[in-house]
Amino acid sequence: MTETGRLTTGAPTTTPLAALSVTQTIRLVAQREVLTRLRSKSFLISTGVLMLIVLASIIVGALVSSNAELPKVAVQRSVTNALPKIVGFDLQYIDTLVEAERLVRSGAVEAAVVSNSTVSKLGITVIALREVDPAVVAAVSLAPDVRILTPETTNPFLAYLVALGFGVVFFLSTLTFGSTIAQSVVEEKQTRIVEILLATISARLLLAGKVIGNSLLAFGQVALIATLTSLGLLITGQHAILGDIGPSILWFIVFFVFGFVLLAALFAAAASLVSRQEDVGSVTSPVTTLVMAPYVAVIFFHDNPVVLAVMSYVPFSAPVGMPMRLFLGTAQWWEPLISLVILLASTAAVVGLGARIYSNALLRMGARVKLSEALARPATFRSAAQSPAQAIAHSTARSAARLDK
Repeated sequence: MTETGRLTTGAPTTTPLAALSVTQTIRLVAQREVLTRLRSKSFLISTGVLMLIVLASIIVGALVSSNAELPKVAVQRSVTNALPKIVGFDLQYIDTLVEAERLVRSGAVEAAVVSNSTVSKLGITVIALREVDPAVVAAVSLAPDVRILTPETTNPFLAYLVALGFGVVFFLSTLTFGSTIAQSVVEEKQTRIVEILLATISARLLLAGKVIGNSLLAFGQVALIATLTSLGLLITGQHAILGDIGPSILWFIVFFVFGFVLLAALFAAAASLVSRQEDVGSVTSPVTTLVMAPYVAVIFFHDNPVVLAVMSYVPFSAPVGMPMRLFLGTAQWWEPLISLVILLASTAAVVGLGARIYSNALLRMGARVKLSEALARPATFRSAAQSPAQAIAHSTARSAARLDK
């Protein structure tokens, strides 16, 4: 591990034993969190599988939409001038009524439009085998001019898919890395590694490093998903969809970064209240609920402007609500800026509160620490002198040994 007077932490560079600055200490802790996760085969495999699912879903969707056949309709040439422009059908032009009936009976076409001035006032008749598709009748009918005052600019199914995408990415990434932070906190308490770390590193710096390290991983994963989504849409020729969803994806990434930091601080603070891995699920369940709420809400209320408006200003749901409103075009240009300011202020307040809880509860072993006690005056801890680099290196070695088992 060492040269004379130097020590490594698993990174390619070495760190002196002399006292480190605040920035260097946070960087070492964050580096430890990142390296620990990157050494985990389960993390690498799950990330790879997620990327494949994202790319495959885009490609499969494009193939399905491109291979979808339009309904076939036969049209007698003598009536073409009397018909409005017919779209959404595969038209096959014929000359006689006999030919039209033959095609319908054989199943070659779903319906046929023929001349019949003696029966129909419009001079045309639609022939079908058993029942006629209402869309065919509507297509050949003369409709009045229609003017919509509030036109629907977004495809409802596409809006649902976008809502599902934002919700799933936010839910999975936040829950995955938030749970990792919680388990790491409790593991360090169980193995007493935290006592070594706190001998030379303040609890606030340790928390900052954990949150920053996992935030970098989460941000990297989300950015990779966004990149693959954009590339998939470009490769499959879905440029129009990319043009519609592109700005919303960028806003989603910005909001996700700060929203994740807020929730990550809550995960760490909640986990510091317990000393056993078995208790992590129960103590972090309120935070998990905050993560699930935006996912559930955006799936069921993606077309409800009131619910989306509320979500876009609530800090823990803004990363999903505001990008969704921007995609639908229901948000004014200044609204994401106001929402982002609220999110930043809330994140700063929650991180400060979380740091206080984390600092007071981290060295409390045994029974679950009451929240009121964790919010009390910060506790102090003294131990044998040890450099931050030594403490973090010891912690990294223990984590690496656990992953190798």
